[in-house]
Amino acid sequence: MPDMPPLPPRIAPDLKLAFIGGGNMATALIGALVRAGHPGAHITVVDPDEAPRARLQRDWGVVTLAAPSEQLRAAQMVVWAVKPQQFRDAAQAAAPWIGQALQLSVAAGIRCASIAAWTQAARIVRAMPNTPALIGQGMTGLYATAQAHDADRTLADAVLALTGERLWVEDEALLDAVTALSGSGPAYVFYVLEAMREAGCAMGLTSEQALRLAIGTLAGAAQLAREAGEPPEVLRARVTSKGGTTAAALDVLQARGVQDAFVAALQAARRRAAELADLYGAA
Repeated sequence: MPDMPPLPPRIAPDLKLAFIGGGNMATALIGALVRAGHPGAHITVVDPDEAPRARLQRDWGVVTLAAPSEQLRAAQMVVWAVKPQQFRDAAQAAAPWIGQALQLSVAAGIRCASIAAWTQAARIVRAMPNTPALIGQGMTGLYATAQAHDADRTLADAVLALTGERLWVEDEALLDAVTALSGSGPAYVFYVLEAMREAGCAMGLTSEQALRLAIGTLAGAAQLAREAGEPPEVLRARVTSKGGTTAAALDVLQARGVQDAFVAALQAARRRAAELADLYGAA
């Protein structure tokens, strides 16, 4: 785990937060907050399962509840970290005490209109993080309702900044594209790593050697793309000599339609994100 930045001044040390759900994403955010200096005693976690409650209380000193209660009324921000199919029941159970708080949802696919209907709250920020947030290297897309104040956006941005980069969109529908590109994106990278490892093994490398080479290559290429300030097609052309080894490989990928397949795959992910929102977000 990389060293965490200090608590941003935009997050007041006396800020009271409530997390509904104590799974991986909640753990990532809570851990980042506490490591950065936010008091665990100012964080309440609601989860019906005893195991995550015990773990979070032990590791981060948070207050835990098995079910929503009057205690949630003190929360100034409520972070929704539940599975989409559990959101409505969880929100309706907590609604009597949280309507005045800023709602920050990291649950996939649940639209702001549904969150507002279930919680009776209007100030809502939706976030679509990805799993590298667990190590402080995440990429999160964010959207806020018109009722959310500038201070609300600033606070949500500051909390998610502890887990990596953020990108705000002004159209909620674009979060489906964010889900397809970066939310599901780590799986595509792991898929490429699998393929590179298998190719390396087929050429005589050990599995460990091939995977080390693949991870180092992808990590280095991504960092170069971040720092170079040039489009990926320019960077690709720079390492592709006519008639060389890279050109031979890219010719095969192009002939087999790999780029078109990636585009089609992301479109399928975007459509599924919208379908899940319709399925689980009906008020």
